[in-house]
Amino acid sequence: MSDLPTVVFFPEGAYGPTNNCVGIGQVLQSRGARVLFVVEESFAGTLEAQGFEEALMRLKPPAETEEVPGQFWKDFVRETAPEFRKPTIEQLEGFVLPVWQELVDGARYVDERLTEIFAEVQPDVIVVDNVVGFPAVLAAGVPWVRIVSCNPLELKDAALPPTFSGYASDDTAGWEAFRERYRELHEPLHREFSEFCTAHGAPPLPDGEFIHESSFLNLYLYPEEADYGRSCPLGPTWQRLGSCVRRADRVPGQVRGPGRAVLYLSLGSLGSADVALMQRLIDTLAETDHFVIVSMGPQHAELQLAPNMTGEEFLPQPAILPEIDLVITHGGNNTVTESLHFGKPMVVLPLFWDQHDNAQRIHELGLGRRLDTYGHEPAELLAAIETLVDDPALPGRLGAISRRLQAEPGNVRAADLIEQLVRA
Repeated sequence: MSDLPTVVFFPEGAYGPTNNCVGIGQVLQSRGARVLFVVEESFAGTLEAQGFEEALMRLKPPAETEEVPGQFWKDFVRETAPEFRKPTIEQLEGFVLPVWQELVDGARYVDERLTEIFAEVQPDVIVVDNVVGFPAVLAAGVPWVRIVSCNPLELKDAALPPTFSGYASDDTAGWEAFRERYRELHEPLHREFSEFCTAHGAPPLPDGEFIHESSFLNLYLYPEEADYGRSCPLGPTWQRLGSCVRRADRVPGQVRGPGRAVLYLSLGSLGSADVALMQRLIDTLAETDHFVIVSMGPQHAELQLAPNMTGEEFLPQPAILPEIDLVITHGGNNTVTESLHFGKPMVVLPLFWDQHDNAQRIHELGLGRRLDTYGHEPAELLAAIETLVDDPALPGRLGAISRRLQAEPGNVRAADLIEQLVRA
């Protein structure tokens, strides 16, 4: 190993996990490390533009048409959007299982290419921010780090609500039925994928899990103030990062505008692809006396903003959040943790995966409001906004969380831990 380590980041092919890894990679690179990202071909150039090396791979055969970053998942979400209107227990079959199937298929397809990349790059450590395992990572013969940039309920505990359920922490009704339905649907796929892992140099998968726990270092991303109390503590290789905010250099020209408060509407790169939902929210917010910044997403050309709004296809969220008063979000883990990092209350409109869990957690802690994404009335959204904006106690609570998180940057702590692992 050279004096300056080579760190390979392998995030899931979506902006949330990628941005999380970028924040850590920026710190490591500033300390002299060689930082390389393994990314899908559709993301080619996006990490290079931020100063990192790239190694390209595919998770499925090439498409016949030109691809854009994360296009497969945007198409997938658009086609399965009717599932988001169903109760979470019904989403298990119509959305969650198909997602796991796609992820497992991708892990199988890319295994040989990953083996080639690791042999060529010779990393000192591999950092994975994925929800599915990749045997090539464990078979590479170097230390590896698992990052969980999802709600902590993905780290299961019998005393906590089931993953992806969005169920309340203080009401166990339905917990076992949800878990049993999940097991019933996913056990065949789990068994098949575990056999693939062992055939390609990795241990069997843990019971009920589609990814291994690292024997070296595991990181999960959630503020202590919002985390869950566990009946079974996590093992000694687990470390919590309160937040992990990447550096954002560009601030949009117009952030503060006329209005009693400044609201930020962002449903993420996938949620914003639902044009009907986005336009409905925009039309509701047009009736307020607030100024609204809209992250318009890939279908931006089809959205009509109101006079009290500004927006762009993509916005540098870490630069926006310090300037606004309230976030309207889908409940993606990065947005939730970044909002808490900057002390902002949230109205959460969950769509899928761990967004339901984040929405419920923020609601039950009183740090925001959870609404039925498709079933709420406009008046409910407006009332939630006014309740949060006018709450006299909330700025103090959120401000204390923000000060602590900013004093203990998670990206710096993660970089420290990764460096310690390399030295060891």
